[in-house]
Amino acid sequence: MTRDHHHTPTHAAEVWREYVPLDDRPIHGVTFDGKSVWFARDGEIVAFDPTSGGVVRRFSIPGADAGTAYDGEHLYQLAREEILVIDPGDGKIVKRLPAPGKGEDSGMAWADGYLWIGQCYGARIHKVDATTGEVVKTLTSDRFVTGVTCVDGQLWHGAAGDDKPCELRRLATDGTPEEVLSVPVAMIAGVEADGAGGFWCAGEQGKLRRVRRKSAD
Repeated sequence: MTRDHHHTPTHAAEVWREYVPLDDRPIHGVTFDGKSVWFARDGEIVAFDPTSGGVVRRFSIPGADAGTAYDGEHLYQLAREEILVIDPGDGKIVKRLPAPGKGEDSGMAWADGYLWIGQCYGARIHKVDATTGEVVKTLTSDRFVTGVTCVDGQLWHGAAGDDKPCELRRLATDGTPEEVLSVPVAMIAGVEADGAGGFWCAGEQGKLRRVRRKSAD
């Protein structure tokens, strides 16, 4: 399907906070529980407190290599061909669901009983029943899909890795972009709304950034 983005509103975004919580190893999925930012690295999930600047929890989660989400009680973590449901208190896996991409998934977000799961190179986002793992809807994109997040019932995704400028995109219900934020960074991996009108974005070399729409001068 050919899409015309000439009329899609595009705004400049800015990085207003940048952290390296641990080291320069890549960060994959990112989610936010209202206080701590949780993110996945290869084989572990980590909780980072942006107020203190310190890591507050770390759990070994074999295969954790992509998107992370939070439903208010449990964490959801993409780990190869599975979605792991995790207790954030002790890191124990309480349930396993099949991942739609069989290891090709990237970002993930939770909203209203569903998981929205991106596939980077497939340029798709699947709406998945968070209880059964069943795919109930699929959206297509003309960009690689990295992180995914939901803001006030609206779906956003990161676009990066395809030799084009990095973007955050707000999607219509059919998957076409309704708004684009152009982000001046080298990479956007995991994405999560920060609850204050901006976004947490995983970047290159272990960076975790807060990104927001650039205010007019």
